[in-house]
Amino acid sequence: MHIPVLQKEVLKHLEPGPNQNFIDCTIGEGGHSAAILEKNAPKGKVLGIELDPELYEKLQAAKLKVKNEKLKNRLILVNDSFVNLKEIVRRERFLAVSGILFDLGMSSWHLEESLRGFSFFKNEPLDMRYNPQNPLTAEKIVNYWSKSEMEKILREYGEERFAKKIAEKIVETRKSKQIRTTSQLVEIIKESVPSRYQHQKIHFATRTFQALRITVNDELNNLEKAFPQALEILKPGGRLVVIAFHSLEDRIVKNFYRNSSPEKLKILTKKPVRPSPEEIKINPRARSAKLRAAIKLS
Repeated sequence: MHIPVLQKEVLKHLEPGPNQNFIDCTIGEGGHSAAILEKNAPKGKVLGIELDPELYEKLQAAKLKVKNEKLKNRLILVNDSFVNLKEIVRRERFLAVSGILFDLGMSSWHLEESLRGFSFFKNEPLDMRYNPQNPLTAEKIVNYWSKSEMEKILREYGEERFAKKIAEKIVETRKSKQIRTTSQLVEIIKESVPSRYQHQKIHFATRTFQALRITVNDELNNLEKAFPQALEILKPGGRLVVIAFHSLEDRIVKNFYRNSSPEKLKILTKKPVRPSPEEIKINPRARSAKLRAAIKLS
């Protein structure tokens, strides 16, 4: 079951009230949106954006099963990328936006059910695309990119200490056979790093998988493009809430807030809000979450 991360904290910082409109830029399995819809009744709406067409169809099917017609009509679902936020809002004529949420974590569905190689605990094809129409896959990167290109993304997007050794081992392996599955890649990483590195708190494949996923989906560039659009769309007094799950995302959020004009944006969270030990116990995937919030002044 999908458990929305930092749900109480999201509601606290978004402050949804009756008849207000909100945008969930990464609706996923809809946990945060459902909580917002409870607070912005009777006429408030949520515009939920989902890039993955398969997950979008699941959401649409779930929406159709909702018996409450008023509630059903208050959720607007869009299959698109938040990088097109301004265009989506214009197309849907979604006005007077009181708050925008970005939950940048992967949904449980992607890890558990998508069969696209997001998890290093499963043996699946090396895909890692949120949008199956994207021509770039993780398999293409590991089989055709140069050693220097792979080392660069592992170092920059994975902050991987052993980026050079892993890239070398990938190139060496693919000379004799194509690298097609997550299990093959995990074995290559295991052979590339010291044994002490294999028994740390964070799984030794985490950073490599993160780097590949970020590269395949152009995640960091998309964030840089989306945040200015979000600020423009918000009405004065509207709130921007972002949950990041690794230091690269969090740095982009922090810098965007800090570099925005103080007359335009007031930061509500001097330090990022972290999940409580109780939440982490219930939902271990929440452990790296950091929430930052700001309010548009003018």
